[in-house]
Amino acid sequence: MIDIRKFDTLGHADHGWLDARHHFSFANYHDPDRMGWGALRVWNDDRIAAQSGFPPHPHRDMEIITYVRTGAISHRDSMGNVGRTAAGDVQVMSAGTGVTHSEFNLEDEETTLFQIWIIPDQAGGNPGWGARQFPKADRSGRFVTLASGIESDADALPIRANARVAAATVNAGESVSYDLEPGRHAYLVAAKGRIRVNGHDADPRDGIALRDVGAIEVEAIDDAELVLVDSL
Repeated sequence: MIDIRKFDTLGHADHGWLDARHHFSFANYHDPDRMGWGALRVWNDDRIAAQSGFPPHPHRDMEIITYVRTGAISHRDSMGNVGRTAAGDVQVMSAGTGVTHSEFNLEDEETTLFQIWIIPDQAGGNPGWGARQFPKADRSGRFVTLASGIESDADALPIRANARVAAATVNAGESVSYDLEPGRHAYLVAAKGRIRVNGHDADPRDGIALRDVGAIEVEAIDDAELVLVDSL
């Protein structure tokens, strides 16, 4: 099946410094039909104003992946980790038994990002954090795994879930494919560019939920930047 969730139907919260769209129920947005997709629990599309951000707050038992689209985000946590993740790059935090962190846009421009939460296979464990650069040129015309808890994805940032976060860039008129194994769930968003997925048209930042489709064929109508989560 394929379900295209149009951007203007997503949950919305505007806090002034933060303009957020929620693909799934989150905070004050609740939709019983959008509680998650497989192990994927949260996909937030955030716009964070310059010199603002999320003050210290706690999490536990969640794998939190941040994909920065434009600008940069600066991280600090109770484990002593400090880092800055810029556009196109990724950071991962395993909350484990509990961690407190802050995420600030210390830049002089707006930062936009996808915040993705995946339910871990098991609760508990020591918290952890990591970040990596992923040059867009390396994923031109193909999906590259950014974060994964699947054993074969040794090059990716590790998460504690049987799930994979992958990304691709595709030039207009070209296509890319992804094989979705039976029983697994895929959720695909184009950070930019109009796309056609298995014959269905989608606009930038629409959510596309897929299951039992075999191969996912994505044609770029415009130059496109894709992010995909594959989970049980």
